[in-house]
Amino acid sequence: MQLPDSILKDVGQIDGVNSELFCRAHDSGSGTSVRLHPLKGNDVVFEGSGVPWCKGGFNLAARPVFTTDPFFHGGAYYVQESSSMFLEYAFNQVRSDKKGIRVLDLCAAPGGKSTLLAALLSPEDLLVSNEVIKTRAGILEENVVRWGYSNNWVTNNDPADFATLEGFFDVIVVDAPCSGSGLFRKDERALKEWSEENVQLCAARQKRILSDIYPALAKDGILIYSTCSFSEIEDEGVADWLCTDLGFEGVALNPPAEWNIVTTISKANKAPGYRFFPHLVQGEGFYLAAFRKVEEQSLYKQPKFKTAKLDDIKKASMHLLAKDVQSTLINPVKDMYCAIYPSHEADFYLLSKSLYFKKAGLNIGQPTQKEWLPAHEVALSVDRNKTLAAIELDRENALRFLKKEEFEFDSSLRGWQLITYRGLGLGWVKALGNRVNNYLPKHWRIRMEIDFDADLT
Repeated sequence: MQLPDSILKDVGQIDGVNSELFCRAHDSGSGTSVRLHPLKGNDVVFEGSGVPWCKGGFNLAARPVFTTDPFFHGGAYYVQESSSMFLEYAFNQVRSDKKGIRVLDLCAAPGGKSTLLAALLSPEDLLVSNEVIKTRAGILEENVVRWGYSNNWVTNNDPADFATLEGFFDVIVVDAPCSGSGLFRKDERALKEWSEENVQLCAARQKRILSDIYPALAKDGILIYSTCSFSEIEDEGVADWLCTDLGFEGVALNPPAEWNIVTTISKANKAPGYRFFPHLVQGEGFYLAAFRKVEEQSLYKQPKFKTAKLDDIKKASMHLLAKDVQSTLINPVKDMYCAIYPSHEADFYLLSKSLYFKKAGLNIGQPTQKEWLPAHEVALSVDRNKTLAAIELDRENALRFLKKEEFEFDSSLRGWQLITYRGLGLGWVKALGNRVNNYLPKHWRIRMEIDFDADLT
């Protein structure tokens, strides 16, 4: 692979990086890595090695066909590039002891970092995952739903829309749009589309995004900035700009030396950053740095609101949730109803004044004239009632359900049934004796042709 001269120049200036080995690594194929769900992934077994900076991360020995794995569809694991899983270590290093922290994942699609963060938070914490591009926001929402945490909300907004939420967030993660040179060996298009002009444009856009989001971070709050670029102007250059123009101070993360992560120091402000090189780690090119906001910041004003009186809705729907979340607050969103933890009620009313929600809390469904129509989200939620009537399927029949094809079931069953695979929720059917109505959303359906005799062996 012929790497751009400016990339080789930037990499060659970093102490401890062998340019020849760096180039040679780009002639080898990239690997596949996954991250297990801490609550859903107990039965999943992969062949491979652990990712040292992420508790549930695995570098796989070979890439399986994820589409034919019901565990994948049920959110038992997430396919994520291993270098970017360093966010887990970084977040754990900088998080405070404060209860009920608010975290924003600003450029969140497709959802790797959001699902990672959601698994690290407590129910009292709130994670807002945002994506500005509408189509990508839909993908983000789907992956967040599959992961199943009620305190992970999804918005579709420009970074500037967050400026009115002064001092609201304790942590903001910006995995910034970049020139993508860190993914050259993983995605051939990244190399074909790369140019020095685009690097300059990306750096300018990164600074615009960070300027827009600055007011929303609380004083002493943490900004975690990352790219998948090898270019100094997008990495240490932006780190210096954050310190000089916005007044941030760099935060040292001190990863263990045996991880082979290269620590860099920005030229002007000596801000520490952490680079991943494919000849040193089992992963792709990545840069991450953490910063603390030291300047005073105005605080948001909490709007007045009245708790919705939805006793009939609660009575009809609360059986879907586990007993330890029965006290959740129910709020209407469009024609559906959502369960929101009581501690987040005020946050919901504040954020809804500035942001467009794709998902708030847990969508539990809607009433019809005769019964409650459960939402697909409930089937995948970690908060669902584990004693709901369910049809447990083997792998073949689970995939047939996910393809919206006929599958084997007990014809004596009646009413709403949760479809499960190894206890993992996949979706809903309504049993009507000799047939069932499959309520899997159409856009969740497996479209790939599967040879059940050959592909499942």
